[in-house]
Amino acid sequence: MPLGTADNPVRVAIIGAGPAGFYAAGHLLKGSSSVEVDLFDKLPTPYGLVRSGVAPDHQKIKNVTRVYDRIAKSEVFRFFGNVEYGTHVGLEDLCRHYHQVCFSTGAQVDRRLGIPGEELQRSYSATDFVAWYNGHPEYRHLKFDLSHECVAVVGVGNVAVDVSRILCRTIEELESTDIADYALDALRECRVREIYMLGRRGPAQAAFTNPEAKELGEMIGADAFVPPAEARLDTLTKAVLERGTDRATTRKVAMIEQFSRNQRTDRPRLLTIRFLVSPLEFHDDGTGHVGGVRLVKNELYEAADGRLRPRHTDRHEELPAEVVFRSVGYRGVPLADVPFNDAWGVVPSENGRVTDPATNKPIPGLYVAGWIKRGPTGVIGTNKADALDTVKSMRADWAVGSCFEPEKPSAAAVSDLMCQRQPKAITWADWQRIDHIETKRGKAVGKPRIKFTQTDEILRALGRG
Repeated sequence: MPLGTADNPVRVAIIGAGPAGFYAAGHLLKGSSSVEVDLFDKLPTPYGLVRSGVAPDHQKIKNVTRVYDRIAKSEVFRFFGNVEYGTHVGLEDLCRHYHQVCFSTGAQVDRRLGIPGEELQRSYSATDFVAWYNGHPEYRHLKFDLSHECVAVVGVGNVAVDVSRILCRTIEELESTDIADYALDALRECRVREIYMLGRRGPAQAAFTNPEAKELGEMIGADAFVPPAEARLDTLTKAVLERGTDRATTRKVAMIEQFSRNQRTDRPRLLTIRFLVSPLEFHDDGTGHVGGVRLVKNELYEAADGRLRPRHTDRHEELPAEVVFRSVGYRGVPLADVPFNDAWGVVPSENGRVTDPATNKPIPGLYVAGWIKRGPTGVIGTNKADALDTVKSMRADWAVGSCFEPEKPSAAAVSDLMCQRQPKAITWADWQRIDHIETKRGKAVGKPRIKFTQTDEILRALGRG
């Protein structure tokens, strides 16, 4: 019987229920009765970084989950939360039940700086901090010492901006968000007064987006400032901007120039955005904690590939920061029985097809989408086109029979497997009950929701504890 018909549907497993996973499911199911999709996630809740990565004061961005909810209404879509790939199911299991498997597991860990002192106490991963204040079950146990006045945030991407902005927000602003209650309690005791964001390149190369930058100038509890000398563009950057038509970068540079003209007010906190500086070392205060940061001034040069890159000069300075958040990018983690490019932190692929490193040829039946495919670039919406690229390959492959040949390609067989391997799996109906409870609790106190931050709490709320 031909594959991809109503009588013989293509069975697809997607591992990772973040934006890329949902967009892949949506593209697969759009206008088709010949595909069945099961979406798995190790967390009991869906949405990935939309739930655990988007800042709590960016509630409008989280409205994208309405799109994912519409996808989940399909009769041939199922969600299996609290199911971890490599623990509850492996590739061999999936091959027995699905024609195709797509991994959309994201980039889960932070990149390292590789400098002395990085492992000192009070040197934190921004990735961990974001997950902590968003109530991620695997990070809620972490502790962050915010009893010191000066903080350095290494990086000038959107995550670095989020961390800086949360530290600058007033408690009154945060009280109306869905920030985790334990994080809000910790921030009530926060003594941070100065925050430095450190960018190794110039203003035009800053990775944060214009809306994020604009918000920094509108904070009611902190002034934003850029040293005038560091807001000025170097000759090479001016030449690049004059040749191009990048209006977004031009607007970003204009905003940064405005920050350099800002005057200090009576707001309790000061955010200083630095450019063309890199940390060389985190100093030990003598007790194993960060006691300061040694910086080097950089300059830009044109590399062989035509890009402007930073290099160190002989000028140094000391920054009296006693707390550091490292935010220099994410990387993926290896998946059991799936090829992995450790240098790039991604699964090797071509148009979404996972490739064998030995032959560079696609492995039939295996696919990737999102950050584990392309690396941590783009915004939430970028994953929609990325997932479509992968789904086009998936459709082309099943049309010619280039996929797995499962022994038990049925929804019932997977349900039986889940009963054996993970009887505490969370269904979409379970999630809808949890969502209702969270939003009802939040509404009672003027918040979008009060999240469950422990899997055991969720299971007890469902009567399965």
